[in-house]
Amino acid sequence: MSSELAKLKEESLKFREFYQPEFFRLSIKDDKIKFDELIKPGLVFVFDEISDQLKELIKSRHPSSRFEADDYAKLIDKHLAGVDIDDYGVWVYYPWSKRIVHILDEEEFIELRTSANKHKITTAERNILAGKKVGVIGLSVGQSVSVTMAMERSCGELRLADFDTLELNNLNRIRTGVHNLGLLKAYSVAREIAELDPFFKVVCYTDGITDENIDDFFLRGGKLDAVIDECDGVNIKILCRIKARELNVPVLMEASDRGTLDIERFDLEPDRPIMHGWLQHLNIDLDILKNLKTNAEKLPYMLPIAGLETLSSRMKASMIEMQVTLTTWPQLATAVTLGGAVTADTCRRIFLNQYAGSGRFFIDMEALVPDDRRKEHFEPKATVEITEQEMKEISGKALGILSKASYSPSTEQISDIVAAAIKAPSASNSQPWKWYYREGYLFLFYSDTGIVSFGDFEMMASDIAFGAAIENAALAAHAMGLDFNVDAAPVETPKVLVAVIRFDKKSTDNGLYRPDELVNYIGERVTNRNTGSGKAISKDIFNDLKDAVRSVAEVDLIIKDHPDELAQLANIVGPAERLKLLNPSSHYEFYNKELRWEEDNLSFDGVSIKTLGISQAEEIGLKMVKDPQAANLLAEWSGGQALEYTARKSIASSSGFGLITMSDFISMQNIVGGRAMQRMWLTATKNKISIQPLMAPLLYFARLRAGGNGMPDFMKKELEKLYERFCKLFPEAEERESVFLFRMGLSETPVMKSLRKPIGHVFMHY
Repeated sequence: MSSELAKLKEESLKFREFYQPEFFRLSIKDDKIKFDELIKPGLVFVFDEISDQLKELIKSRHPSSRFEADDYAKLIDKHLAGVDIDDYGVWVYYPWSKRIVHILDEEEFIELRTSANKHKITTAERNILAGKKVGVIGLSVGQSVSVTMAMERSCGELRLADFDTLELNNLNRIRTGVHNLGLLKAYSVAREIAELDPFFKVVCYTDGITDENIDDFFLRGGKLDAVIDECDGVNIKILCRIKARELNVPVLMEASDRGTLDIERFDLEPDRPIMHGWLQHLNIDLDILKNLKTNAEKLPYMLPIAGLETLSSRMKASMIEMQVTLTTWPQLATAVTLGGAVTADTCRRIFLNQYAGSGRFFIDMEALVPDDRRKEHFEPKATVEITEQEMKEISGKALGILSKASYSPSTEQISDIVAAAIKAPSASNSQPWKWYYREGYLFLFYSDTGIVSFGDFEMMASDIAFGAAIENAALAAHAMGLDFNVDAAPVETPKVLVAVIRFDKKSTDNGLYRPDELVNYIGERVTNRNTGSGKAISKDIFNDLKDAVRSVAEVDLIIKDHPDELAQLANIVGPAERLKLLNPSSHYEFYNKELRWEEDNLSFDGVSIKTLGISQAEEIGLKMVKDPQAANLLAEWSGGQALEYTARKSIASSSGFGLITMSDFISMQNIVGGRAMQRMWLTATKNKISIQPLMAPLLYFARLRAGGNGMPDFMKKELEKLYERFCKLFPEAEERESVFLFRMGLSETPVMKSLRKPIGHVFMHY
């Protein structure tokens, strides 16, 4: 670097602290001396359009007169009343740009500059507004509000609070030049206002708002008449409202998303809860709030303020991308400009007693100027659960083929057997079964609840659930001293009749694995999604689980527990879970059928949010993606990697994972696999090992291998890569059918279990 360049750079830095202009009135001797020194050649740029200003002033004072061009020279001379035109008015020096400008003095300058406001703002109203003081906290939207209010002169003083400096990525929404990079935002705004109106009073608080300066900000030089909150800090948002309410000062906030405007009239409603009462369920401890660092810590406070349900789809999708592909909340110049106008307009109306309300309002341009072209949207498949009449008709046909039952247990016994059966796990707790007892036979029917459809390719998930339910039923029957036999459906139905179960009085194990032990764990078995301890599980327990699975012919269990293998699994399951939320079909099922947000679950199925074992931040993430358009945007952007976090966290905390495989030529293949799965799960329960199914990859791989019907292209492409990873982790998957993938570990017992439908909802008898 040359010494000359270094010298110039150092000289330029001296002007970083300047934001107020200097005034020179040449009729004042000291001003004349300083001015003459200032205008030495090469020191400043001089701009003098005072003649045109005088011409415009005269024209504005005589709106009905029609002056000729030659008339103005005489009128200007008359107005000057003998004062040399160079001495008239004031010369304003802007040290940061080395420009000196000749303008009318304050009274005439304000008169002329605001003359085009009439009668949107009358002269009397302008004079009222001139006495108003406004504090602006945060200078993105705040810059737009401040400059707009200064342009209108809808207040007489602005107090600007922001500790930040201008960065290049601020210039997508803050109107300034690249020469101001590194300049304090407060000074940048103050300079812009000074260059359009040097008489306008601006006070800068370059530490932002703090506990130490908040009283000064609100009270020094007179109490504020309004506060515009556009800051990012949760603690400052709350602190400024507490102070505003204490001092009866209204607060306005514009959110740069859907033109969201909040108005809190603490001047009219001194007992009004801050932020419309949306934070009353949270602990408002400012010492805690000011130490919040991560988005996960801030979100529980920010989202009630932002309004999760009313955010735009793009904002929801963008928030998922925070700290993944985004480093800051997205804002656009159009939104900031609109927000500045809306907030400034509302503030002026408050000052002039033209508006007296509080609340949240939307000036949503996409809603006001909509794109009326028909949008594609997902149409869910209609589902109709099987009726009792249909079961009666189908069972009647089957009985016409079946021989007479050799033994008929009582209805009470069958009811107890079914009660055990329906405690079996099912994908998304869909409980896809109905049971019908007639003439000694127990008929198991498929009943489409709609909870799992896309993920239930060729009924793979449902068949596994049927197998688990049959295993439970067999264990319960054996405990009663009954023999239990399962036959395939004897009549052709479109997979509605799944199996027929017959009984015998003389009980044998009939292929059951440790029946007297495992029957005791049917009620204890639970899906455990809680974070594990990561502690190792003994090889003896692993072998016990393998023995349970291998007790079913042609079925095997592969267990892996090396940290590298867990990492590989996370790279398969995490993306699969993300795809589940981004694919329109599975997105619809998850949010509209599977997930239960409220405690009242009158359908007694699906998965409660409380059973997911997720943090508040993770729950918020799920709520963000509930908007189908937000999910579509994430898919379009190839984004949403944050949606993998829960699965990756769970797997990382696991002690191991397993894959149940089997030969692909067995009759009722997945039902048999489901029985092996249930034996393993009950054995794990006996050994106090937690189990969580990880079925999304297997269910999607099955659909992919059959052509990927219903999968968008982006999903197919990514699943092809995931399947390659899966086969590398489990080479056996290329030779055998993958039935059940799960993680296991040592975890705390879930706070609640998924509900089961009352037996009366799923069991009927003739």
